[in-house]
Amino acid sequence: MTATVTRIPDASRQRRMIFLAALGGALEYYDFVIYGIFAQSMAAAFFPKGDPLALTLAFAVFAIGYLARPLGGMISSHFGDRYGRKTVFILTIAVMSLCTLGMGAIPTYASWGITATALLVLLRFLQGLCVGGELPGAITFVFESSRSRPGLASGVVFALVNSGVLFAAFVNLSLGSWLGPAALLEYGWRFAFVIGGVLGFASIFLRRSLEETTEFLNIRHAAARRPVVEVIQTHGRAILLGCAIVAPTAGFNGLLFAHMPAYLGQILGYPQQEVARAMNVALLVMSLSLLAASWWADRVPARRLLMISAVLLIVAAPIAYALLARGDANLMLVVPLFALAAAGANGSFAYLLAGLFPARVRFSGVGLSLNISFTVLSGLGPLAANALIAASGWRAAPGLIVVTVGLIGLAASLLLRRFDPSQARVASRTAG
Repeated sequence: MTATVTRIPDASRQRRMIFLAALGGALEYYDFVIYGIFAQSMAAAFFPKGDPLALTLAFAVFAIGYLARPLGGMISSHFGDRYGRKTVFILTIAVMSLCTLGMGAIPTYASWGITATALLVLLRFLQGLCVGGELPGAITFVFESSRSRPGLASGVVFALVNSGVLFAAFVNLSLGSWLGPAALLEYGWRFAFVIGGVLGFASIFLRRSLEETTEFLNIRHAAARRPVVEVIQTHGRAILLGCAIVAPTAGFNGLLFAHMPAYLGQILGYPQQEVARAMNVALLVMSLSLLAASWWADRVPARRLLMISAVLLIVAAPIAYALLARGDANLMLVVPLFALAAAGANGSFAYLLAGLFPARVRFSGVGLSLNISFTVLSGLGPLAANALIAASGWRAAPGLIVVTVGLIGLAASLLLRRFDPSQARVASRTAG
C-alpha cells in the first residue's frame, strides 16, 4: 500500500511554483497570438500577392492552430493525469519554441511557393498541439498548488497569459516604431517570432525546478490508466458545463487578441500605430481587472462574477462595435472599456473550471473543456467575424459573436449553483 503524501509547500514556495507554472503559459501564448497580431504580414508573406482572400486564408491558418488544440490537450492531459504535470510543462514549451523559431525563418511564398505555405501550416498545427496542453496544465497545477487562495492563484495564471499577449502587442508597437510600417510588413515580423522562440528556451531552464503537486502525489498510485476516456464517461455533464464557463473568455478574447488588430486596421482603416497603442492599453486593463476579479473569487461565489461579466458583454458588444464601425472612434477609450467588460469571466473561469473535476482526471477534464471552447470560439471566431461582415456588409457584425458567448456564459452561471467550488469556501468562512 502506498503512503499518502502530506507535504505542503510553504507560502513562498507556493508562490514561486505558481509563478513558474504561469510563466510558460505567458511565453507560449506570446508565440501563439503573435501570428494573429501579424496576420496582415503573414498574408503578404505566405500567400499569392494581390489575392483578395489572402487575409481570410491567413486567418484560416490561424484557426488550424486552434483545431489542433483538442488533440494536443488529450495527449498532454493523458500523460499529465497518468504520470504527473511537470514533464508535460517541459516538453510543450520546448516544441513550441522550436516551432516559433521555425515560423520566423520560413522563406516566403515568392521564394518557395506552396511549400512555404505548407510549412507554415505544419508549424502552426504543432503550436496548437502544444498550447492545447499548456494552459490546462498550468490551471491544474496552480489550482492544486494553492491552499489558501486558489481563485486568485488561478487568476494569476491567466493574467500572466495576458501579459504574454501584452508583450506581443508591445513588440508589434516597438518594431513598428523602429522599422516603419513598410519594413514591418515585409520582414520585421520575423523578429517577433525569433524573440518568442529565444525566450521560450530560457523559460525551460526556470521550469526545471518545479515540484509535482501534493494532490497528484497523493493519488499517483491510483492514477487513471485512460484518464481522457474516464472523464468523458463519468463527467460528461461537467465537461459541457466547463465549455460554457469558458465560452465568454474564449469568444471575446479570441476576437480581441486575434481579430481586432486586423479588423481595426485593414477593414475599418484606423492607423496601425493607433491600433497598436489601444491594444496595449486594453490588454493591460484586462490583466489588472481580471486579477481584481480573481481576488474576489475567493470571497464571493465565483459564478456571480461570471454572471456579471456575461451581462456586461451582452450589453456592451453592440455599442462598442457600432462605435468602432463608424471609423472615427476614440480607440484608447472604446477598446479598453470593452475589454473591462470581460473581467469577471476572465478572472473566474479557471477557478470554476478546475473545481468541476477530481484530481484523478482534473487535467483531462480541464483540457477537454478549455480546448473545445477555445477551438470553436477563439479559433474560428476571427474567420466567422470576417464571414459575417462579408455576407451582411455590416461592419459591426462581429458584435453578434460576443453577444452569443455572453448568453452562453449567463446560462452557465445559472447552472453553476451545484458545482461552484467557491460556494463551500465562502460558506466555511462565513461559519468561521
